[in-house]
Amino acid sequence: MADRDLPVILTVDDDPSVSRAIARDLRRRYAEEHRVVRADGGAQAIEALQELKLRGSRVAALLADYRMPDMDGIEFLEKAMDLFPRARRALLTAYADTDAAIRAINVVDVDHYMLKPWDPPEEKLYPVVDALLESWLATGDDQPAGLRLIGHRWSRASHEVRDFLARNAAAYSWVSVEDPEAQRQLAAAGLSEADIPVVVTAEGTAHASPDLATVAGLAGLSTSPAEDFYDLLIVGGGPAGLGAAVYGASEGLRTVLVDATATGGQAGQSSRIENYLGFPDGVSGGQLADRARRQAVKFGAEVLTARTVSALEVDGPVRTVRFADGSDVRARAVLLATGVQYRRLPAPGVDDLLGRGVYYGSAATEAEACADQHVLVVGGANSAGQAAVFFSRRAAKVTLLVRGRSLEASMSSYLIDQIAAIDTIEVRTCCEVVEAHGSNHLEAVTLADSAAGSRERVEASHLFVFIEAAPRTDWLEGTVARDPRGFVLTGPDLVRDGHRPAGWTAQRDPSYLETSVPGVFAAGDVRADSVKRVASAVGEGAMAVTLAHRYLEES
Repeated sequence: MADRDLPVILTVDDDPSVSRAIARDLRRRYAEEHRVVRADGGAQAIEALQELKLRGSRVAALLADYRMPDMDGIEFLEKAMDLFPRARRALLTAYADTDAAIRAINVVDVDHYMLKPWDPPEEKLYPVVDALLESWLATGDDQPAGLRLIGHRWSRASHEVRDFLARNAAAYSWVSVEDPEAQRQLAAAGLSEADIPVVVTAEGTAHASPDLATVAGLAGLSTSPAEDFYDLLIVGGGPAGLGAAVYGASEGLRTVLVDATATGGQAGQSSRIENYLGFPDGVSGGQLADRARRQAVKFGAEVLTARTVSALEVDGPVRTVRFADGSDVRARAVLLATGVQYRRLPAPGVDDLLGRGVYYGSAATEAEACADQHVLVVGGANSAGQAAVFFSRRAAKVTLLVRGRSLEASMSSYLIDQIAAIDTIEVRTCCEVVEAHGSNHLEAVTLADSAAGSRERVEASHLFVFIEAAPRTDWLEGTVARDPRGFVLTGPDLVRDGHRPAGWTAQRDPSYLETSVPGVFAAGDVRADSVKRVASAVGEGAMAVTLAHRYLEES
């Protein structure tokens, strides 16, 4: 392989002697399979990365010093992520910079930080770089490069594909169908604007209006199980499902996780989670989900994407989950971790503008489009508050619409204090959206103020909805017991007056997270009366693995 084709390890440090030293140590260990590039400052390093991008080179790892005069290491890594989002990242710090290192891990998702000096490199440098390269090979090098998505800003289908790619951290570039280059590509493929969204591969093959399973395949995501039978099948990739995947696979269970869209669930769409243990500066839901997914895969769990479940069947010791396309996957034990979805806003006009200014959850792909705009956020819980803070960094104004009389009953106090301190966020209580207006995209909404008994038309370009989450459990009808709202009943809730649930076959009571079907467990938000917090969902996922172990041992 020519030197220019080798994956790159780039180092940047404004101290020339340190820069030369780390490049020397890296070449000593990695020169046969990697090209080591060094830069003496952030600006020079960005220029080097831009040149590598133009040449079509691959960048596996970035090692940046924190204290540099033109731009610090965190600023550099933020810019570098735009060019090579899958490159793994490490920050080099002096002992006094430990706080900055922790901030970098949380804010820009740095994988490691190293304290200078790193002598001996065999103990302090090479293990870190080995981990970076291993992670890159697992998540980056196998991904096809150069996916191009041609779509329209106000196309619902285009938004769905774009959001799917973004939430799965797939490498792609967005091109507006109005761009002349996009028009040329469509014409060359014999397509037109009527065929958008169009996904174009690195080889130039165009796929018109692909479904998400096709998009997943083009992005290199796994959609089909590698085996016919598993010890543990997890349905849902939110915090509970990811927690179970990590613990199940690490404890030797043949584990597969399936999800309809992307790992992370609702938490994965949170712009910043600030009350999760171990992240004092907060962490985005996407970063947390990506780390958990990589951790599960490292232990041997399979993660399948774009698989919609349609039924659960029980045949003796075998539990079969059927997919909407007619295929299925079987296991000895199943964990239901499908979480919840936001309730649809019943106002006229909302459904017509879905994906064209109206969104459920925090659509991060729309952040740039919200610059200098008026953004509306509907909801009074933490997810709505986090979204309001996130969009306030770009929007000219954010209005948080709350049906109740205050935020105190539904939102964490730290978030209420943050919102109060941001001048561009307006909180309107006793307020609901009663109609959405717009032809091609959202232009305005009508608000009803129940306290004042009045209605008002408010102009806005974006409406993000976070209201009354409902479980996704219709596919369990007739198989697993649920409460009137559709949440799955488990453990003590199934035993009434000493009587076990109807159809229960085991010679014992259901365990704490076990459903009305032995060997089928539930964890996280989908479970009736669960605590709606990320930490509790992760804990329940881990606990479900322990209970599944006991079930497997007795069966």
